Amino acid sequence: MTNPTVVVAADAASGPVPPTLSATELPPSVGAFDYTRYKVWTPPLEQGGIEPGRHPVVIAGGGPVGMALALGLANHGVRCVILEADDTVCVGSRAACISRRSLEILERLGVRQAFMAKGLPWTGGRSYYKTAEVFRFEMPHDAQQKLPPMINLEQYYAEHYLLEEIFRRNEATPGLIDIRWGTELTGLAQDADDGVTLDVRNAEGSYRLQGQWLAACDGGQSFVRKALGLSLEGTGYEGRYVIIDIELHSDHPTERRAWFDPPWNPGSTVLMHRQPDDIWRIDYQLRAGQSTEEALQPAAVAEFVQRHLDAIGEGHLPWKTVWTSVYRAGAMTLESYRHGRVVFAGNAAHAMPIFGVRGLNSGFDDADNLAWKLALVARGASDAALLDSYSQERIAAFHVNAENAMRSTEFMSPPSRGFDLLREAALSLSEAHRGIAQLINPRQTQAVRYAESPLSSEGDALPAGPLPGEVMPEQQLEHGHLTDLIAPVFTLLVLQPNADAAPLPEDDVMRAQQGVLPFAVRTIAAPGIAGADAHANPAVFEALGARDGAVYLLRPDGHVAARWRRMPSGALQGALARAAVSLEPVAA
Repeated sequence: MTNPTVVVAADAASGPVPPTLSATELPPSVGAFDYTRYKVWTPPLEQGGIEPGRHPVVIAGGGPVGMALALGLANHGVRCVILEADDTVCVGSRAACISRRSLEILERLGVRQAFMAKGLPWTGGRSYYKTAEVFRFEMPHDAQQKLPPMINLEQYYAEHYLLEEIFRRNEATPGLIDIRWGTELTGLAQDADDGVTLDVRNAEGSYRLQGQWLAACDGGQSFVRKALGLSLEGTGYEGRYVIIDIELHSDHPTERRAWFDPPWNPGSTVLMHRQPDDIWRIDYQLRAGQSTEEALQPAAVAEFVQRHLDAIGEGHLPWKTVWTSVYRAGAMTLESYRHGRVVFAGNAAHAMPIFGVRGLNSGFDDADNLAWKLALVARGASDAALLDSYSQERIAAFHVNAENAMRSTEFMSPPSRGFDLLREAALSLSEAHRGIAQLINPRQTQAVRYAESPLSSEGDALPAGPLPGEVMPEQQLEHGHLTDLIAPVFTLLVLQPNADAAPLPEDDVMRAQQGVLPFAVRTIAAPGIAGADAHANPAVFEALGARDGAVYLLRPDGHVAARWRRMPSGALQGALARAAVSLEPVAA
């Protein structure tokens, strides 16, 4: 067993703090992953150390959310600069679980295949009380789905695959995503009309650059958030979890396992997840009075891991520790994700408990929501008020996610003696009473509906199918899947189960296709009907409320903007204008 890499404790708003390495020292390899240091680059400067010109978007933070946002902007042809203080992808154990919804987002960014090739898919898990199995859960998964409900993949791999796609985009369009490694943001000022002015420094010196918009994706310790005098507000929990990654050659299947009050660590909760390269994530709850510093000592880590592996029958297997840190749960958010010319995303905007894996997955949703809106605003096709809808929708999503995550947190890490007694009662009864065992359900993340979105239009009531604000659900088509038809553009999805379906208003569709907004029409018909982009069986039309036909207007992030039984003349133009807060009338 080798000594682990240890990080200092952190609070719920900031998350784990990475270790400090020398400027030339490479982080140690983990499994099959080898780190690369990327070169610092300073652009040509004018007198006074100022970079000439003004960038459409500057992104503070080159983690997974910042890179996903950059790729989303690139989908719309908008250039950006990423300022990343480190010169490698992330070091150590961070996010580990990628949801189906995130995989759909990553597919639009061009990286889904890489994530799937390395990631470990899983569908459920088990919970134990002491040593008895008391609950088994399965996430929604059926034959309609193209993607698994979840994959496990270490964050350094996630960042690596996003970075590889950035390199590919830059090969095709040089300078599309200008990522500046080892460049720390040190100051910022903004002007409502002119944009933002940023001071940065790297190993070569300091300089100043300007941008129309600044996206703060700089994590839980966000410099941008602190520079604007903002703070996260919400609920922080006293419960602390030690996170340990070990390399262990175990054949146990990929699933989530949780032990409540195990005899080898009484009064605590222990979680275990398999990751690629035989890396296993172990999280265990510190009991009241336990010292964080003592728990992170190599000898204490080794003693706990060996005791845990002995208890689950794997203590005979060789293992070594590759990372340790400590985590405190909290559900916190900014009051607004837009402050003038600055927008916030990911952990810079909110903190989420680890239970239900809503941290990075919420960040990918932020980037997906923000990218098309910021691109339209930067290109001058939409009013800046469109970015207010980003803040409204994602804060509403935070509260939905936080409600579920906090329920899980209060069960996993009881905040008071009352919660502790409730959990003990539920666990002790759950083996005999399976209904009570539902209280143990970890409530895994899923796509959120923007129920009160200002971008949604009223249409027609349909007997089934997604409502405005919801994500279009996956469907199995005759060849491929429904999500194969959904690109990062406004998509008019026309469902025609029979040949005599009502035609679209051609003038409306033509104007939309010739307008300034990215727009496509996709038609799904019954087998044998010519001229459609895809064909499907009756069950698909039934599921989408289109037995007699229907039309959905989808936003570039796949959420429904409007739906109609029969789309009336002029309805498309109005719905597009509302969904994009268009500066120019979309109708003639």
